[in-house]
Amino acid sequence: MPKSLYIAEKPSVAQEFARALHENPVRHDGYMESDNSVVTWCVGHLVTMSYPDKYDEKYKKWSFDTLPFLPAQFKYEVISSVRKQFQIVSGLLNREDVETIYVCTDSGREGEYIYRLVAMMAKVPPTRDQRRVWIDSQTEEEILRGIREAKNISEYNNLSEAAFLRAKEDYLMGINFSRALSLRYSYDLSSYLGGKYHAIAVGRVMTCVLGMVVRREREIRDFVKTPFFRVLADLSWQGRPFEGEWKAVEGSRSFQSPKLYKENGFRKKEDAEELIQYLDAIHPQEMKAVRVEKKTARKNPPLLYNLAEIQNDCSRFFKISPDQTLNIIQELYEKKLVTYPRTDARVLSTAIAKEINRNIGGLRNYGPAASFASEILDKGTWKGIGKSRYTNDKQITDHYAIIPTGQGLQNLKNLTPLAGKVYDLIVRRFLSIFYPPAVYQKVSLETQIETEHFFSNFSVLTEEGYLKLAYRNTAKKTGASTDSSGESSPSENTEEQVDTAFLEALRQLHKGSILPVGGYKIKEGETSPPKRYTSGSMILAMENAGQLIEDEELREQIKGSGIGTSATRAEILKKLFNNKYLELNKKTQVITPTQIGEMIHDVVYCSIRSLLNPELTASWEKGLTYVAEGTIEPSEYLNKLETFVANRTNAVKQTNNRAILQKRYNYISQFYKKGRRKKS
Repeated sequence: MPKSLYIAEKPSVAQEFARALHENPVRHDGYMESDNSVVTWCVGHLVTMSYPDKYDEKYKKWSFDTLPFLPAQFKYEVISSVRKQFQIVSGLLNREDVETIYVCTDSGREGEYIYRLVAMMAKVPPTRDQRRVWIDSQTEEEILRGIREAKNISEYNNLSEAAFLRAKEDYLMGINFSRALSLRYSYDLSSYLGGKYHAIAVGRVMTCVLGMVVRREREIRDFVKTPFFRVLADLSWQGRPFEGEWKAVEGSRSFQSPKLYKENGFRKKEDAEELIQYLDAIHPQEMKAVRVEKKTARKNPPLLYNLAEIQNDCSRFFKISPDQTLNIIQELYEKKLVTYPRTDARVLSTAIAKEINRNIGGLRNYGPAASFASEILDKGTWKGIGKSRYTNDKQITDHYAIIPTGQGLQNLKNLTPLAGKVYDLIVRRFLSIFYPPAVYQKVSLETQIETEHFFSNFSVLTEEGYLKLAYRNTAKKTGASTDSSGESSPSENTEEQVDTAFLEALRQLHKGSILPVGGYKIKEGETSPPKRYTSGSMILAMENAGQLIEDEELREQIKGSGIGTSATRAEILKKLFNNKYLELNKKTQVITPTQIGEMIHDVVYCSIRSLLNPELTASWEKGLTYVAEGTIEPSEYLNKLETFVANRTNAVKQTNNRAILQKRYNYISQFYKKGRRKKS
């Protein structure tokens, strides 16, 4: 009797497919089987690219004589630790009674690569009926839909080509550049640091990220703080105190004075004190409102989560790494609670928008958000979401945004408290898009005393809108906020409240109003250096690498392509930490380079500088996207890659920058003590 074979990426996923089929399969070693179906699984990668010594023993020894290494045909091998499962899967793929093979690995480039490697090594004939199951969640309905609508695997050949090229790219750059730079500079680097030999690990994405962190650290290190002194007035209106900030506008005694730091401060404290002495001498102590501007501002709910955005928020709120966040969301996905995590999209597809009420309906059984889900369904606000900015098929490549499925809620009790918080974060972000904007009354006030002018800005929440279900962090904040230096913007992780009393007071504030002055004070400040990356902001910077590119034409060309992919960015950071090129403060999630990390940065800078630039890395990623779309031929991409690798490797062989690097090592060492960072 002909059977269908389902091959998943993990045992847990295979189990979900078996349940969805409702065929009560019998468990065997490495697979499950019923009268109609066989379900098996990989355990991640079963096959990998072979090391150079498998091509020829001469490559076992690192030598300039064998570089560049550019094999005419790439070799692959079964990973020894999972050989048993490969043999089981290979046997099932070639069973005579298997009529149709359903490829159920993760729906993305990496999942495609995992299966194609197995099929290649198992010698599955291309004539076999192989169908690709592409799903967005592991709910039963979605699994059955994916099986029902599975396309011939040939429709994913371009994606497969891109996956193979990505692996070849990382392989060729890693082997050639790591060997060449290690042969040229590792001995000197190791001698300088003392201790064991330090091979230099280089990667297409990894080295670029290292470059971003080191550059930021050096910007901070070289930054010269500039002190300045602002003059503030203690004002009040109908019993509500606030501050006004002095600015040297036209007509002021200090207008365009060289003593100023910008228009709202002085370079020296004594000049600020002199202004206060002048103001104190004025009687009576009150100011007149000379300009009152009021406007209503609306803040829309943010777009939905993609992986980078939620990794950033989890870093901010929970102080966990991107790798931890991905593991948690993967768990939520496998427990049917959320949709596919490795996505770059922040919107819904038109198809899912039409039936999004099913997801919302399920959340009526999720206590913390039950009332919100019911309100959305009762008012029918979900019906227009398909024509809003939250739905856009053009902004989706493989998968739509991460959203709750509304199912699997029975699994909540098995989650850790942290995983429960991450799930709640996703639910609240999702439901918020069905709520109206938050509305604020914004007031800009200019007051005058003699020739001097003071400025205040207010932002008062008048309608909560979507903020009523925004994630609540431990920080508290009142709804009425003032910021003398500019408009304040409400944070989504603070509890804001509508302040009706202050709103009424502001309505009565108008041009000509007289405000009492309680006194004046000096507020000392200083210019701030750039902030160090956190694990979350680093992920966002990798996703938005195009913003770091100065060339406008190139920036537009690689728009939408970042450094790495949503599936690999967390792993890249983890590798840099494991290699001890970067350090992660687990309490703050702040990332800093290590001494050896900075030294290797300079080795690369003097040898293959383009590896440190987002332009190169993002353009390679864009090229892979073109291959996946069928815009360019794989051979064209590979030729370009091999030329780049050969040219850069040969350049390292022909140059020696030891003298320059020795000076750089000496300079870097002053910022570290016994390999530890000096406080800056």
